[in-house]
Amino acid sequence: MAAGQPSLAGVGDRGSSSSHPPPPPPPKILLAKPPLPPPSSSGADDEGGGRARQAPQPGSLSLVSDAWEVHTDKILPYLTENNDFMVIGIIGPPGVGKSTIMNALYGYDGSSPGMHPPFATQTEEIRAMAKHCTAGVDFRISHERVILLDTQPVYSPSILIDMMRPDGSSALPVLSGDPLPADLAHELMGIQLGVFLASVCNILLVVSEGINDCAMWKLMLTVDLLKNNIPDPSLLTSSSSPDKENKNDNQAGSEDYMADLCFVHARLRENDFSPSKLMLLRKTLEKHFESSSFNIGSSSSATPEVTDPSVPLSTKAEDLSSSQQDVFLLPLRAHDNSAQFEYGTYSSMLGMLRDQVLSRPSRAFSKNLTERDWLRSSAKIWDMVKRSPVVSEYCKVLQSSGLFRK
Repeated sequence: MAAGQPSLAGVGDRGSSSSHPPPPPPPKILLAKPPLPPPSSSGADDEGGGRARQAPQPGSLSLVSDAWEVHTDKILPYLTENNDFMVIGIIGPPGVGKSTIMNALYGYDGSSPGMHPPFATQTEEIRAMAKHCTAGVDFRISHERVILLDTQPVYSPSILIDMMRPDGSSALPVLSGDPLPADLAHELMGIQLGVFLASVCNILLVVSEGINDCAMWKLMLTVDLLKNNIPDPSLLTSSSSPDKENKNDNQAGSEDYMADLCFVHARLRENDFSPSKLMLLRKTLEKHFESSSFNIGSSSSATPEVTDPSVPLSTKAEDLSSSQQDVFLLPLRAHDNSAQFEYGTYSSMLGMLRDQVLSRPSRAFSKNLTERDWLRSSAKIWDMVKRSPVVSEYCKVLQSSGLFRK
């Protein structure tokens, strides 16, 4: 993956070379998720005399459906035999802006009238009803061949309500065997999502609400504990690229694979944006994950100490990202997106996150694999996660803890 600074449209020009014939045109790009049905059946047109434009898509494009089953048939036509691609996933609680972040990584800026965003975001009505927008794992791929995986929120009351039967059991087959209590199944769903994303992504964004919330950190430590015997996606396929050497020779032959984590603390207040708090957050993060398999802060040894709290964050943010940025801060978003702080607006900070994530050197899979092979391997890994004996044993431990319904 190129490490140059990307533009709004993406990460440079992929595959362009004067010494080679131009590649065949890529398949259609997943531009937008079909909008939800209108709340009324009046059929009134949008302002301007026409209905909002939709990108042509074959129905739902979820890699994992709300029934907790993997589906690849509708996604496969959008993928190619290209092996120069990146996979970015995201995980976090409700209402922290996960889909907004993924839309920014896609390159959507909301400036095209009538164009729906690739990933649906919360409206005021949905927010007032405390509902979630995403169920399962939604899939999109950009022109720059960046695969984006947006996920349903963890620790979501609305998801728990939707999956609960009248007797309190789960309506979703989270694990094989007898139905689980809904609250226990809901807990396991967050863990399964984390294990899956850590297994199939190059970069995984872990989003928390506020500067002091470390619930997602604890979840990722549980993911690290339970991600056992889940192989590298490139080792689950027999096809590879003979004309290209492996992206990372020292990983070849090893089944251990973990996505690189980037931590995003969102919905912050102005007083949360001090360099001293950022440094304390980074040190606490590295201490929290020092015994884990995740690669946290490994390239931040040259990170300068920030001792002067009066130094604007915008200056220090550039310094901190000079090697490998894995901590990002986003302010609380105003309704009109006009809130101006010393460091800039929500949009400017989101743009900085987008540029740094897309230009960040990411963890490579052990062997080269194509987009289509990645999809097939991801389906196999999802099945492994749902059948994992380690996760099943952990489920029994939780059941015996007395914290969940019998």
